[in-house]
Amino acid sequence: PHYIPNHIPDPSYVRILDTTLRDGEQSPGAAMTPHQKLDIARQLWKLGVDVIEAGFPCSSENDFNAVKMISEEVGNHVSVDGYVPVIIGVARCNEKDIQTAWDAIQHAKRPRISTFIATSPIHMEHKLKKTKEEVLEIAGRMVRFARSLGCDD
Repeated sequence: PHYIPNHIPDPSYVRILDTTLRDGEQSPGAAMTPHQKLDIARQLWKLGVDVIEAGFPCSSENDFNAVKMISEEVGNHVSVDGYVPVIIGVARCNEKDIQTAWDAIQHAKRPRISTFIATSPIHMEHKLKKTKEEVLEIAGRMVRFARSLGCDD
């Protein structure tokens, strides 16, 4: 179906979000070069994957380059039926990560920034040293920041 951020008009449609390019690298010995990631992204496009989580651009120069290449090529390859995948750059809830993610994905037709922040009581208290209310405020502020860059998904 036609892509609408955060909405699937057909209740029987299952949107596929693939995390191979980001989460797959978390396995020991599974590091990929930017060109290997691009090759995999091309195959995900051929499979018709709706959403491709391309990587964590702030983690390294290689990952930034991989996400940017995927965004520019796969994120702009439109099939005859109009299919083009959403390309995600993952970012922690801070301006540097979000800006870097946007710099990597902004050329895709359907860019998305996926932000994250620790929310377990233990992490909020001991890692972030923030209250639940402070964490919620940070999350909202960082989503607004991402939107201010031009990312509407």
